[in-house]
Amino acid sequence: MLLATRLTSLPAGAVAILVVLSLAQLALDVIALVDLYRRPVEQVAGGNKWVWVVVILIVNVLGPILYLAIARQPPPAVETRTDAERGSERIGDIVDDLYGPHDSASH
Repeated sequence: MLLATRLTSLPAGAVAILVVLSLAQLALDVIALVDLYRRPVEQVAGGNKWVWVVVILIVNVLGPILYLAIARQPPPAVETRTDAERGSERIGDIVDDLYGPHDSASH
């Protein structure tokens, strides 16, 4: 009852700001925790997810922001070729099979 009395004594704008900040805090916590849960340990700075759980939950708004900005590491790069690149190589192989290797020195 004491808390309700204190909140009603605040101006409406202040209460609205508190509600918005509380929702932002909750949203940041959920986003950061879900990302941390789904991310492999190898892609988390420090390699310890429990430390980041504590940081996210204890360090209010700054904790999830720190996790999202610093702790997430990208997955290792995998070299992939596009279908167009594979297709052009196959076409080149077919042309070489039909007409022989292309001799760039004769041009």
